Amino acid sequence: MKVLVTYTSKTGNTKKVAEAIYDEIQSEKDIKELNNLENLEGYDISFVGFPIEAFGPEAQAKKFLGENSAGKDIVLFTTHAAQEDSEPLKEWLANCRTSVVGGNVVGMFDCQGELSQAIADALASSGKPDMIEWASRRSETIGQPDEARIERARVFAREIMQKYVA
Repeated sequence: MKVLVTYTSKTGNTKKVAEAIYDEIQSEKDIKELNNLENLEGYDISFVGFPIEAFGPEAQAKKFLGENSAGKDIVLFTTHAAQEDSEPLKEWLANCRTSVVGGNVVGMFDCQGELSQAIADALASSGKPDMIEWASRRSETIGQPDEARIERARVFAREIMQKYVA
């Protein structure tokens, strides 16, 4: 079995999760940044990670999944600035799932990541009350994903591989 872990990461949050997932896979495996990948050919299962932006998958990941997921087994993993139990997050995660066009979503992992100062500044100056609220909560995200969230990613990867191989 050949496994791919691919990701896009603007601030390093998703990269940390990708590396934790990769380290747990006990099969033939590759880890590649999404921009260094043409397609998913040659892999039995692909873990695809990205940050959530604008209430769904980051643009590059959305385009890649839309063009390359048909007939493939895909595991999604995302990072975002929201608390994992926040109500809006449910819709954002659903938007991520729908980016897999014609493929099989084997599983999905999400965790909070640190909201960058640049993004917080952009949100704060948007003039939109809900975006200003998100920006004001940046301090709650500093240091995320923490070790507990990274460990959850490791456990998730092991569980997916156990189910997939079984």
